[in-house]
Amino acid sequence: MIISERTISQFRQSGAVVLRGYFRDWVEPLREGIEKNLASPGPYVRDYTDSGQGRFFGDYCNWQRIDEYRDFLFRSPAAGIARELMGTQDVRLFHEHVLVKEPGTSIPTPWHHDQPYYCVDGQQNCSIWLALDQVPRRTSLEFVAASHRLDRMFQPERFDKSPLYEDSKFATIPDIDAERDSHDILSWELESGDAVAFHFLTLHSAPGNHSSDRRRRAFSSRWIGDDAVFAVREGKTSPPFPNCRLQHGEPMDGDDFPLIPV
Repeated sequence: MIISERTISQFRQSGAVVLRGYFRDWVEPLREGIEKNLASPGPYVRDYTDSGQGRFFGDYCNWQRIDEYRDFLFRSPAAGIARELMGTQDVRLFHEHVLVKEPGTSIPTPWHHDQPYYCVDGQQNCSIWLALDQVPRRTSLEFVAASHRLDRMFQPERFDKSPLYEDSKFATIPDIDAERDSHDILSWELESGDAVAFHFLTLHSAPGNHSSDRRRRAFSSRWIGDDAVFAVREGKTSPPFPNCRLQHGEPMDGDDFPLIPV
């Protein structure tokens, strides 16, 4: 085993767990890959930079054209760790997602969970959010413990709080910040090479990067297991996977979601 039974238990009970030091050898290669990505964004890039604020850059589905991303996804311990956390026989790559909050970025990542944005259903899944810079507790991700076990999907929203899907049948997300004392909120200070693993249904958010001199670069890999099936949502998913020809409820087989040997 790569990780401990205690770590696996914490992930399954709380929906989020910290992973210390497993990826230190991958920090520099992934930093190099991100610089390539910043210089040459992909078709799904999101750049939330506003006048007078630091840059908030996000991009995904670039692993096939950026060698450093592909090497990490196919050769690092990430897939094996995801397999153990999910309790699955096989592990597939769903996608990778790069997030860069430059110094002075005041834009937060609002409370949400990821699965309603995704074209996937199933319980065997996880994201591994890898810190490529030191992340103080005050600017680190926050998670509502055990929120992946609420047995509900919340309406996905854009950063301006407008609904992603019109007339969505999903529940409205509660105002977590207004009732923080009623939730068990998890967060960790991270060193570069540390990571946080969390379930697609775990509610989470992140503040802006108010540091004047420290970047917050993260490489997030998303993984799916044996029970994952393709899901047609009420609107365009993120990522959209425009070339995918799977039907609702079909297993996530195919080149878009490669099987990773572990």
